[in-house]
Amino acid sequence: MDDPALRSVEIDGHVVAYRQAGQGPALVLLHGFLSDSRCWRQQLSQLSDQFMVIAWDAPGAGASSDPPETFTTKSYVRCLAGFLDALEIERPHILGLSWGGILAQEFYRAFGDRVRSLILADTYAGWRGSLPEPLWRERLETCLQDADGPPNALVGKFLPGLFTDAAPQELKDEAAAIVADFHPVGFRLMSLSSAEVDTRDLLPRIAAPTLVLWGDDDRRSPLHVAEQFHAAIPASQLAIIEKAGHVSNMEQPEAFNGHVRRFLRALAAG
Repeated sequence: MDDPALRSVEIDGHVVAYRQAGQGPALVLLHGFLSDSRCWRQQLSQLSDQFMVIAWDAPGAGASSDPPETFTTKSYVRCLAGFLDALEIERPHILGLSWGGILAQEFYRAFGDRVRSLILADTYAGWRGSLPEPLWRERLETCLQDADGPPNALVGKFLPGLFTDAAPQELKDEAAAIVADFHPVGFRLMSLSSAEVDTRDLLPRIAAPTLVLWGDDDRRSPLHVAEQFHAAIPASQLAIIEKAGHVSNMEQPEAFNGHVRRFLRALAAG
């Protein structure tokens, strides 16, 4: 199928762009920082035979408008709730990757009754909830500095940590084009959001069916973080994708989509 065309809705004065494909139960995809809905190309294509797949551009990313500098994680949560309302989606499956997974957790904290299931992929319990303090503080400082730098420099610095060494050049080029289009405001806000959140208190209280999905060579959020999630979330499932880095959905889409499909099928069947 061709890439779904961009659509948009207005939420509290913000233009929120998104892509949508397929019919069926709603599966909402939340991207990481320095990214947008284009990173979900293979999920929109391959999972839309059974699901209505919706990938948004968060405010400050992709074709969405920039929010004010005062935007917080709670602001993103409220915007996501308004986005679902605008699309008349009552209770979707929510899949969050990296920062999108942090947002998915905080959305569950605020609107747990609206979440049919969670898929948390290569994410964090917030940086401060999953990384040593010196590391997350250094990461935040670096991101805030890089937000005002030239796109090419940011691509060269950030891209090597996204994939395994075996990732093909065409995949790296696709990701580089997405990263190069970053919004400085959005990058700053999502970096601050990543650093301010700590969901360790929330994880044991997640009652929604949850799949923890991880690349085995994730260098930004290592496998011990996946094990943290699996141990803390009651009745969660853990699936590891071989030969995949931090953006496992792009590097190994068939394996990634297979795990998502099996998880959601099992929920529908039982």
